[in-house]
Amino acid sequence: MSTPATTAREEGIFTPRFFLMCGFTFTVFLSLFQLIPTAPFHVRDLGGGPLASGLFLGALTFASAWSAPFTGAFADRIGRRKTLIIASLGLAAFTASYAFIQNYRLLLALVLVHGIVWSSLLVASAAYLTGVLPAARRGEGIAYWGLASVLAATVAPSVGFWVYAHGWAWLCAVTTALNLTMGVIAWSMVDDRKADPQPHAHRGGIEWHVVALSAPLFLYSYSYGAVSSFSAVYADALGIRPKTIFLTTLALVTLGTRPFTGRFGDRIGYRRIFLPSLAVIAVGVAALALSSTRAGLMASAAIFALGFGTAYPAFAAWVMRDVGEARRGAAFGAILAAFDTGIGAGSTTTGWLIGKAGFTAAFGTAAALAALALPVFLLVERRFAHVPRDAHGPEAVPPPGDPLFSPASFEE
Repeated sequence: MSTPATTAREEGIFTPRFFLMCGFTFTVFLSLFQLIPTAPFHVRDLGGGPLASGLFLGALTFASAWSAPFTGAFADRIGRRKTLIIASLGLAAFTASYAFIQNYRLLLALVLVHGIVWSSLLVASAAYLTGVLPAARRGEGIAYWGLASVLAATVAPSVGFWVYAHGWAWLCAVTTALNLTMGVIAWSMVDDRKADPQPHAHRGGIEWHVVALSAPLFLYSYSYGAVSSFSAVYADALGIRPKTIFLTTLALVTLGTRPFTGRFGDRIGYRRIFLPSLAVIAVGVAALALSSTRAGLMASAAIFALGFGTAYPAFAAWVMRDVGEARRGAAFGAILAAFDTGIGAGSTTTGWLIGKAGFTAAFGTAAALAALALPVFLLVERRFAHVPRDAHGPEAVPPPGDPLFSPASFEE
C-alpha cells in the first residue's frame, strides 16, 4: 500500500504548467540580459561618465532588492498571475520608453521604478512556481526551473550586443517585444488564487522571520556580485584568454550539477545540502583570489558553481516548508531583498577594493564574507526557524490547514 509520502514523491515535476513557467522565465531573462550589458554603453553615448554607466545596473538591483518585501506582499494580495501580467506590461512600457529618452539622468531615474516592477515579477514568478511543484520534490523543481534563467543569461548578452550593433532603438524594440510575449504567457497561466488552500488568509506585510533567515544569502551573494563583475577584468589583467573563462565555466558547471544537487536535497534534507554549499562557495572564491593561471580560474569557477548553484534552491525549498500559500510572495520578496542587496554591494565594493588594494585583497574579502555565511545561518536559524532542524522530505511538509502554515503562527 502506498503511503502519503510515497505518493508525494511520485508526483511529477514536468507538467504543462511547469514548462510554461520555464518559458516565461527564459523570456524574462533573455530580455533583461540583453539590456544590462548594453545600457552602460548607451548611457555613455548620452554623455554619462563611468559612474553613471555603472549606475544603470546598480539602480536596478538596489531598487529591486529594497522593494521586494513589499512587492512580494502585494503579489500575495492581488494574485501572482495578475502581478505577472501587470509587471510584464510595465516592463514593456519601460523598455519602449528607453528608445526615446535622450537624457541619461532621466533614464537612470526611470530605472529606479523599473527595478521596483522587476522585483514584483521575480517574487510573483517564484511564488507561482512553488505552488506548481509537488512539496516532496520542491528542491529539484526549483533547481530545474533555475536552469531557464541560467540558459537565458548565457546567450542573451551576445544576442544583445548583436542587436545593439544595429542601434539602441532596435534593442529597445526587441526587449519590448519579449516583455509583451511574457505578458501573453502570463495571461495563459492558471489563476493561482483559485488553488489557494486558504483563500481568506491574511495577505500583506513583510515576512520578518524570512528576512532574518536570509542574512546568509546577503553574505554569499556578495561574492557573486564580485566575481560576476570582475572575474573577466581579473583574467584580462593576468593575460588569460578567453577573459570570460571564469563565467563560462561557472555557467556550464551550474547547468551540469544543479538538477542533481536539487534532487539530492529533496531526499536527504535541504538544510543538509545548504550548509556544506556555503563552505564550498567560500572555498571557490578563496581559490579565485589565489589563482593566476587559466586552469586555476577554471577550477575556482567549478568549485564556486557547485556551491552557489546548490545553495539557493536548497535554501528556498527549506524556507518554503514554513510558509503558507498565501504568504509565498512576501517570503520570496524577503529572500530577493537579501540576495540582490548582496550582489549589488559585492559589485560596487569590489571595484573600490581592487583600486585600493588589488584583486587578491578584493576577492579575499568576498571569500571571508562568504565564510561568515555558515555561522550566521546557524545563529539566525536557532532564533527564527520554525521547522524542526532535522526535518526533511515530504514528512516535513505540513498539510494544508496545519497551524504551521497559518500566518498567525508567526506572531509571538
